[in-house]
Formats: sequence, C-alpha cells, structure tokens
Amino acid sequence: MTAIARITLLSMVLGLSACVVQPQQPERLPPIPPSQPRPTPSTTPTPGKPGIPAKPAKPLPRTSASFAPPPGGNSHWDAKLGVYVLDDQTNTFYRQRTYYRWDNGWSRSISPNGPWEETDIHGVPGGLGRQFGQ
Repeated sequence: MTAIARITLLSMVLGLSACVVQPQQPERLPPIPPSQPRPTPSTTPTPGKPGIPAKPAKPLPRTSASFAPPPGGNSHWDAKLGVYVLDDQTNTFYRQRTYYRWDNGWSRSISPNGPWEETDIHGVPGGLGRQFGQ
C-alpha cells in the first residue's frame, strides 16, 4: 500500500472508532413536580402569653450590589424596578450608564439632561416596563 492509502485508511478507522466509543446517554428522569407552598406558622399570640413585638423592618438599601449608582448621587435604588430613581428629576431613572425618562412614552440618554432619544418598552429595563407600561 502506498503511504497516502495507509494514512487515509488509518484516519477513517480512527474517525469511525470515535463514533463507536461515545458514552451512552443517561435515561431521562421524570420532571420534578413544583413544590407546594408551605403553610406559615401563625403570628397571633396564644391566649395568656404576651406577644413578642415584631422587629422593625430593615431600611431598603440606597445602592445596588450589582449596578453602580449614577454619577453625582441624588438617587436611591428601587429593587422592585431594578433601577436607580433620581431624587431631583421626576420619572427619571438610571442603570448601566443610561438614563431613562417616562413622559407619556419612553426616552433614554447618556446624560440626565439629554439629549433624549425616543425608545419603546423593549429599550428599558423590565421593571420600568412593568411599572409604567405603554
């Protein structure tokens, strides 16, 4: 046999052997059913025992662990909306170097003072779209 025929034959044998040696796929397990909500213990005090006062609610964080606040401050993090809310401008929000403004429609900018570019609900973070709609 010539060298080319030997190399071709060896390549084909190695290539086909790779197909044969594939591990067997694991059997598909049935899907896990969704968990049922667990009943919460009653918070009403039992008769004859004094009630334990509830701990005061923790104040909401002013910043996000995932997103940097806007330069210049004067904002607070709204976890429900998933954005910073500018305290000194109505319906103006900030996330990831972009400002968003609601004025009967969405617009965005890289500066809190504009220029503003119109966008639709798909161009704003999800929490804002759910809150304001369009």
